[in-house]
Amino acid sequence: MTLAIVTGGGSGIGREIARSLRREGYEVAVTVPPGAEAPGDDGIGVFTCDAADEAQVETLFTNLRETYGRTPSVVVNNAGRQTWAPLMDLSAKDWDEVIATNLRGTFLNTRIGARHMIAAGRQGAVINIGSGCNRLAFPKLVDYGASKGGIEQFTRSAALELGPHGIRVNCVAPGAIETDRTRSETPDYAGKWAEITPLRRIGLPEDVAEAVIFLASDRAGFITGQTLMVDGGVFSRAPWPDYG
Repeated sequence: MTLAIVTGGGSGIGREIARSLRREGYEVAVTVPPGAEAPGDDGIGVFTCDAADEAQVETLFTNLRETYGRTPSVVVNNAGRQTWAPLMDLSAKDWDEVIATNLRGTFLNTRIGARHMIAAGRQGAVINIGSGCNRLAFPKLVDYGASKGGIEQFTRSAALELGPHGIRVNCVAPGAIETDRTRSETPDYAGKWAEITPLRRIGLPEDVAEAVIFLASDRAGFITGQTLMVDGGVFSRAPWPDYG
């Protein structure tokens, strides 16, 4: 059975990715940050790990090998942090924490996970969770946008270097996805985003999970260094006067 690790898999999109991988027959473990409540999903292992802490990530992959008898062949970098502030009000502390979790965390888990795969003689797949912020600027999301744009370019660079080892690296970039967090951010979140999305509906965590499952599978065996937008087409549309 193939082992997959999903960082930040305790809630929201990460939790659905973990559950979907489990339903597909993967053995699955997730990480939660220190102090967070562990999810209660049967058959899914839970490990405490700060994605931005190098020593904790090293310990995570050692513990995974000792617990399951093998290293993960699928690494899903989902752990993320978001703050809201205009550029001129954004604190250096918030900037550092967002970049650390989102970008540094993706780097560390990819590098350390790949080292373990290579040492075990395994091929594998790394899937990084990006955002519409990969490509478009959003107000009050300076730090988040910078981190997600960095993840997209990191994905390409990592794919280039890890390809000779049989490790594929891709990015899934969700659009407006309805979760507990997004519902709390904006009144009628689903209605507002569905209205401007070409497919005329809000995205669901399951939509993101299906893309991850595809990229983790042998069906995507010749795909690497790519970003798959899971956004219902909303970020494909350029501003255009008088367009309904």
